[in-house]
Amino acid sequence: MRVVRRLEGNHVLSEHHRGQELTSARRSERGGGRFKAIAYTAVLVFAIYAAFKVLPAYINNYQLADKMQETARYAVVNRYDEEKVRDVIFKEIQDLEIPVKREQIKVVANPSVVTISLDYTVPVDLLFYHLDLHFTPTGMNKSLN
Repeated sequence: MRVVRRLEGNHVLSEHHRGQELTSARRSERGGGRFKAIAYTAVLVFAIYAAFKVLPAYINNYQLADKMQETARYAVVNRYDEEKVRDVIFKEIQDLEIPVKREQIKVVANPSVVTISLDYTVPVDLLFYHLDLHFTPTGMNKSLN
């Protein structure tokens, strides 16, 4: 092993000691990269968790809006009264486990038009953040007469 001595400042260092200093400096730089990787991973995991909690509410709203539109079509053709329409929609709400009371369903049904509307909020807890998702699905159909 060849030892080469260099004079740096007021100290004499061998190449062996100089290499150890560079290696320890590189290790501390890698720590910053590890922190970034951990931070990005934590953000990604939280985003997946948030999507897992929030997406079902949006999917249920879409399904409810579709059922409201379908019911409005059938109600005009079959001459459903307001209570029959409200019963059909409330059954769908219960199946989807949406937090809505029967009284919140607004129905206007007459021979020429059926309109169904609803206004509700779904609470979502995201560990350290509370989110309220507000939805207002509607369904309407007019008679061709």
